[in-house]
Amino acid sequence: MERLDKAALNALQPPEFRNENSLASTIKTLLFITALMITVPTGLYFTTKSYVFEGALGMSNRDSYFYAAIVAVVAVHVVLALFVYVAWNEGSRHWREGKQD
Repeated sequence: MERLDKAALNALQPPEFRNENSLASTIKTLLFITALMITVPTGLYFTTKSYVFEGALGMSNRDSYFYAAIVAVVAVHVVLALFVYVAWNEGSRHWREGKQD
């Protein structure tokens, strides 16, 4: 009888969606995406400007600025899409874990 009472009390308690491990994982993911947001567009801008557009394709300095900026903007959108994908999957994983409890 006591075992049933304890099981009933455990079932009535709300599930905890966030624990220390998931919070640490979320912060690590956010810091990783932030680092990507800073380094990938900036690195691609200067790399494509110097080596691809001016070096390999022989474009003028003015044209290489324009096309390198386009590459950087596309890189920003790719990193943002990656962030949305990761956040969506992490949220659905927490929702599924809470639903099963």
